[in-house]
This record gives sequence, structure tokens and C-alpha cells, in this order.
Amino acid sequence: MDAHSRGQADEIDPADQWVLNPRTGNYELRLNHSAGQSPASSPSRPRGATTPGPRTPEGSRSTHGPQGSRSAQRPRTTGAPTEAPVPGQRRRRAPEGPGGPAGGPPQTGRRKRKPAKSRKKKVLLWTGGVMAFLLVAGGVGVYALYDRLNSNINKVDVVGAESTGFKKDQAVNILLIGTDKRTGEGNQGYGDKNSPGHADTTILFHVSKDRTNATAMSIPRDLKTEIPECQTKMPDGSIKTIPGQADERFNVSLGQSGRDPGCTMRTVKKLTGLTVDNFMMADFNAVKELTTAVGGVKVCLAKPVKDKDSKLDLPAGESTIEGEQALAFVRTRHSFGNESDLDRIKVQQQFLSSMIRQMKSDETLTSPSKLLDLAEAATNALTVDSGIGSIGKLKSLGEELAKIDTKNITFTTLPVIDNPAEKIKATVVPDPVKAPQLFSNLKSDISLTEVKKKQQDAKNAQAALLKGERATAREVRVDVYNGSGIQGAAQSTINWLQVEQGVTRSTNKSNAPEKAAKTTLEYAPNQADQARKLADLMGLPATALKPGTQDAEALAPMTLVLGSDFKGAGVPITGPAKAPEGAQTADKKVCAQ
Repeated sequence: MDAHSRGQADEIDPADQWVLNPRTGNYELRLNHSAGQSPASSPSRPRGATTPGPRTPEGSRSTHGPQGSRSAQRPRTTGAPTEAPVPGQRRRRAPEGPGGPAGGPPQTGRRKRKPAKSRKKKVLLWTGGVMAFLLVAGGVGVYALYDRLNSNINKVDVVGAESTGFKKDQAVNILLIGTDKRTGEGNQGYGDKNSPGHADTTILFHVSKDRTNATAMSIPRDLKTEIPECQTKMPDGSIKTIPGQADERFNVSLGQSGRDPGCTMRTVKKLTGLTVDNFMMADFNAVKELTTAVGGVKVCLAKPVKDKDSKLDLPAGESTIEGEQALAFVRTRHSFGNESDLDRIKVQQQFLSSMIRQMKSDETLTSPSKLLDLAEAATNALTVDSGIGSIGKLKSLGEELAKIDTKNITFTTLPVIDNPAEKIKATVVPDPVKAPQLFSNLKSDISLTEVKKKQQDAKNAQAALLKGERATAREVRVDVYNGSGIQGAAQSTINWLQVEQGVTRSTNKSNAPEKAAKTTLEYAPNQADQARKLADLMGLPATALKPGTQDAEALAPMTLVLGSDFKGAGVPITGPAKAPEGAQTADKKVCAQ
């Protein structure tokens, strides 16, 4: 199907070959356009081979819209058209009865049947500011395209990869990388000249074990972090070891010094403590080709934008963008917020949410020609690790992701603060309190979706168990002991209590005498108001509260022992986690500021 996008092969338009079978509800690949020909008169041919059929009476096809989408008229016949066998599907017999068998007189007075939706949805999920990361092309007839699409995918063998593919009964972490390498026509104005590219846009996509939700965490390219030593496979098969670098920008983890995406995967693991199972990477062309293939992406602006650098020119309100305009939208740094990379990330997340909604819309999923365009564009744009380096593996992964509702896909950004080592603030570092909390949530497979509702439910349940007055945070006095077995747990809790919650009269008492199975808070009767306040802040269950029988002396602290159920500073012992500030779900429409 080399002529799929812009022409024809053997006088056959590939878009014309996909038809809806009203009996099965599936789109099928019609390989013979001939009409009025009985099966007995059809010449035999190898399975899957195509025979050119007649063109429309006019011998032409219509073209409309910016994508050049095509529609072709087919001649009406009184006999049932003959369908060549679809690979992997039996031929159905023509129905008997009033309408007669194949070749008999036509039925009359039959109500036109409404086309059914495809039973097995095709899903192309877009992520990364400049990348597409997934194709799922299910349904009858996909195997005719298998070899072509499979050969489009570029693969990288990650040295020492910890995963050879995802498992259906486990959570999965996929690293989505958009590189600023200047490949493709018209992209010379973006990125660094003659550069092998950087990790310009990076998202850690965590998919929950039960496939009910996903969290997409953006990693700022100007984040200062440690890039560990890594190995890459050279074209001749030899292994090259690249030394690590301390206190370096995150985007240097790709391309520079010969680093491949495997080095970026290791950098993310060093940063978050999470094992990255697979990666998917694409360059600038991905956003241009995919937005064109899908028919454009809707974006919303709070004010008009005319950026002389990116050439972005859009009015206030909603616009549909594709191609060069779409790339300019996700690349611009001078049109939104305070012109920082962090504000650009917010705009990219809004764009990706809209892209996902468009990809999963009926308009896309029920259009055979659009799906074929997307399949071609996506597989050409992708570079993946060998663990998922085939259409079959991507299809299986896509079927898992298709189970997630867009309202349960949450976009967030790794919490950061300005780099304290710089006088002129040019880079950022992980927030010492909030970043570990988010990492802990991901490790524990805690959903950030609808977390406010869950927080309120948990608060209501606790209210019934912990009735009474609360002290203020400043009045709470507590000594914290680490019995969790997690190094630094007491200090991280103290940091969180003091900096985030205002519990300034808290003290780190180091390790507990022995490891504790459960977190406990011991307090005197006259400290009950302090205990309730601390329980509210930390999400402690009523079972963790251990009241004494005698009042404590004035200014005496309570005793908090962190147990094995401790998940991280600020992460409730029971109940939902707190969603990071600015987190947004993919089903929400947000206007860029």
C-alpha cells in the first residue's frame, strides 16, 4: 500500500478498500471492488492478493479538507457484490429469504441499517510535546498492513534493560521522550544546530496495575540532577561505556556524549527510584504528521498570540491546529505564563489532553482512512526499545491502555524549586518534600484521579472516629522515631511537617529501638487535641492512636513511631494521597494563559 497517503496503486485507493460489514460491525479490507460477479466466476488467486476492480463511473475521487481525505463513489448494483476473503476471516453466505440468495432479486422495503460502531476500538494515544508514542490498530484486516507498519518502527537495544516488555498483571512505567533533534523538512528553525538532540520533552507515564488510571509526570528539561554511568550499543555491536555526570541538566541524558534513550531511562530511575520498563521516542515531525493525520487538534487560548519567534499566530478562544502551527504551539516559550519551560510544560499538557480526546473520539475511531493515516504516521515517528519493538507488542500494550478513561489520566509535573546554588535562576532542582511524595505515590500505585473526592470521603470516615477539638499546627509537639526500615524517613517527615504543615515543634529522634509493623502515636489525655490534629495532617487511622491514662507535663511532646506501613512523608498511612498542585485530567478542557 505504498500509495496509501497521496496516490493510488494498481488503480486501487486504499481508503476505498476498508468497508463496514453491517453483519459483524467490523471494518473489513475489501480486496475486490467488482460487482455483479458470482463466486463461481471469480478467478482463483493467492490468499490476500488484490485484483484491481473498476473505478467509479467518473473514474475519479473527490478530495476535500486540509488533509486531502478521500471518498470514492461505488456503482450501485442489483446483485450482491462479491467480497474476496479477508485474511483470518471466513466468507459469509448471502442470506436466504425474501431478498433471495446472492445474485437473486434485490430486497425491497428494507429499512437502512445504521452502521454499528467497531466492536474493537482502535486507539492511537498521543503523548510528549513533540512525539507520538503508541499505535493500536485492532480489527479485521490489520494483518494486511502488518509487515509494512512493523518495518516502519525504529528499535534500540537498551544495554542491560530490566524489562523485555510489559506484563498484563503489573503496573508499567513507560518513558516518553521528545527529542529536539532537527530532522525533517522545515525543522531547521527549531532545536540546536548540528546537535544530536536532547531529552527536550520527557514524560514518565505510569499505568496502574488494574488499568483503571494513569499518571503522566512531566520532567523539566532544565532540572539539575545526576546522570549515572550508562552503556550503549554501537552500530558495530560493541558496547561503549559513558561516564556519569553529577549536577547536570536532565536534557543532557540523551544524545550528548553518545547517550541513547537507555541512558535517559537510567537517569529517571536514579531520580525517582522507579524502574522504567520501556521507552518511546520521536522528533519534531511527529507532532506535525500526527496532528495532520488526525484532522487537527483543538486548543483554547485565554488571549490572542502572535509570536515572532515560533510564528504562532492564533486568536483568543478555541482554534484547531495541525502541522507547523501545532509544532509552534508546543514549542513556543514566549507566549504563555512567565515564558519559562515550566509554563511551556503546562501548555503541552493541555495540548496532549486535547490530542488524546481527539484520538479516542468516534470521529477518529470509526474512520478507516483516518486510522490508516494515523497508523502510517505513528509508526514512522516512533523509536522504541526492543521489548515493545513490534506492532504486535504495541497492539497488546495499546489494548491495555484503551481500558483507561480519559478522566482517569492525570497530567502533573515533577515538583521543583529554583536551584539554590544559582544567583541567576536558570535551572531547578526537585522539591525536597513534594517530589518524594509524588515518587512514593507512583511506587505505591496510588491514583491521583479524583483524589479530592477520596480525600473528602476519608476525612468524613475519620471524623466519626476522631471527634473533638483540634489544636493548631503550631501547638502540636511531637518526637518522631523511625521504625519503618526506610532510611531518612524520620527526617523527611520532619521536613514535611515543619515546611508544609507548620508543625514547627517537631523533633527527629532518629531510629526507634526496634522495627515497628504499624505507625503509632502515643499521647496523654491532655494532648488529645494535638493528636487529632496530627492524625488529620498525616492521615493516621484511629487504630494508630494510643492514648495514655495520665496527663502529660506542660510542653511535653507526643511520640510518633513510623512503622512498616509508612509510605512517605505526607502520604497518608490509610486513605488517598494528595494530588500535586496543578494536576489536570485529560478529559478537562483548559485554556492556555
